[in-house]
Amino acid sequence: MQKLIDKVPWKLILGLVVASALIMVGVMHDDGFYKQPIMEIQSVTQGETTTTTDEFHNSDTQTNQTLSGVVLNGKYKGQHLTVQNTYSTSETMDHNYRVGEKAFVVVHPTEHYRATIKDYKRDVPIVFLVLLAVCLLLVFLKLSGLTALLSIIINTILFVVAVLLNGHSQGTQVLMLFSVLTIVFSVLTLILILGLTRQMLVTLLSTLLGTGASILIALVVFIMTHERGVYYESMQYVTQLPRPLFLAETMIGSLGAVMDESTDIVSSLFALKTERPNLSRRQIFRSGQQIGRSIMGPLINVLFFIFIGETIPMALLFLKNGNSWGYSFSMNMSLGVVQSLISAIGIVLVIPLASGLASITIGKRGAKVK
Repeated sequence: MQKLIDKVPWKLILGLVVASALIMVGVMHDDGFYKQPIMEIQSVTQGETTTTTDEFHNSDTQTNQTLSGVVLNGKYKGQHLTVQNTYSTSETMDHNYRVGEKAFVVVHPTEHYRATIKDYKRDVPIVFLVLLAVCLLLVFLKLSGLTALLSIIINTILFVVAVLLNGHSQGTQVLMLFSVLTIVFSVLTLILILGLTRQMLVTLLSTLLGTGASILIALVVFIMTHERGVYYESMQYVTQLPRPLFLAETMIGSLGAVMDESTDIVSSLFALKTERPNLSRRQIFRSGQQIGRSIMGPLINVLFFIFIGETIPMALLFLKNGNSWGYSFSMNMSLGVVQSLISAIGIVLVIPLASGLASITIGKRGAKVK
């Protein structure tokens, strides 16, 4: 126990706590950086409460409230405002405001400086969660956590650039664009984590082959079945061709799981070869198969939960509004199931791919892993 306590990086923890506290204080007083007027609520008066029921017997309670506060930024800074707000018990599309909270407002100076509530200012909790995640990465993983954080930042920037390029091209090259992005994601992430080594190259090749093979198999199945049961209508607000966008989404979504599994298999085999240099290619391949089988199930379930979990709210909304189970599933969950199946194919395929490539690369008896 004492050894564990001695290993705790107290200086790092203290530095992160101080830095996080300073950042949080800055975020709590960053109103001047926003162009949209921000009102701090100083008083709340609750008004009439009504209960509404629709034709499907769904009921909800709506409450009117009068919010009074002062503008904190912009040309209306210091101006006292009175805003009317209506919120529901479910708070799905609205918010129950309380004293001390901040909200974005639209000021109407021609109406005696009345205003309309626009949205809740939620940068403080978002920044807090981001800082918490960063601190946990740096405390428990140290340099590896810093590398992972750098990888996330770079990949986020690349993703934003890809989205902007997709918009500039009107979505005509979305599949090609995100295919290139998949390769770049894989190369940069693995170089940052593993370095430019033989292990990284084997992991990269197995990741790209597994992801690409799963997408090709999906395309063949789509052609053979004429995409029956795939309802692109559920991709709401899409202003470009949904099919290539769906494939690009699936490719990016499954890449993480395939890369994770490939990394686990290859790194384990390289470590095993270091410990036992006399292992043959066949033994290394079989060991990779065993490792892959042990982690395949949890990875498939994780992807299934991610793809399906994000569709549950809309599916429940469909069911609550009188739609059948079949229609609700088709319009909300069918694409998630297809994505899960395609990703599962990639997860299964990468097991023999990673095991085979590793056995070929380091399978010579007595060879040393460098």
